[in-house]
Amino acid sequence: MLSHRDIAVKFAATHFMSMKYNQATLDKIENILDETGYVVRYERGNFQSGYCILEEKKVVVLNKFLQMEGRINTLVDIIPQLNIAVDQLSAEAKKMYADVLARFEAEEK
Repeated sequence: MLSHRDIAVKFAATHFMSMKYNQATLDKIENILDETGYVVRYERGNFQSGYCILEEKKVVVLNKFLQMEGRINTLVDIIPQLNIAVDQLSAEAKKMYADVLARFEAEEK
């Protein structure tokens, strides 16, 4: 099984920072979570960071008032924190996962 870093390095050269802030991108990012058994919900609440993770139940709750860019950026911040089973992802989801990891690593630097 490839590590998160290996996947990011493998795909970063061709996919790095190609993310656009649109519904298709949001759908692809949400699909990563869906394929590994996570549920994404948009709810009202007092989220200091804009989200809440219920790891044992595999539920990610985002502030429903976030706009498209905020939703995408929040999911990009969340996904590296989760236990994602890369071997369960489709080829398209693996590519998006690599994009997310590469973008997260770039923002951390």
